[in-house]
Amino acid sequence: MSESVSSLACRPGCGACCIAPSISSLAKPADVPCRHLDAELRCRLFGRPERPACCSGLQPSIEMCGDSPAQALVWLQVLEAATCPGG
Repeated sequence: MSESVSSLACRPGCGACCIAPSISSLAKPADVPCRHLDAELRCRLFGRPERPACCSGLQPSIEMCGDSPAQALVWLQVLEAATCPGG
């Protein structure tokens, strides 16, 4: 039986979802760490109303997160390229 999305927690020290994708509302380009990441790769806006909807809508999943931060980064880079206008 696979683990449900809602029960999967973020992997400590990962931050892939805050690095790989672009975030237009924050003027953050793809593959650049978000300015709101702290030294432990945790979002300083987590749970706050100013956190962009695209960020709070992205939930950890086995498919996205893989077995390591490196796998998560690659998966999200591929998704970013596939959804980038003109890409």
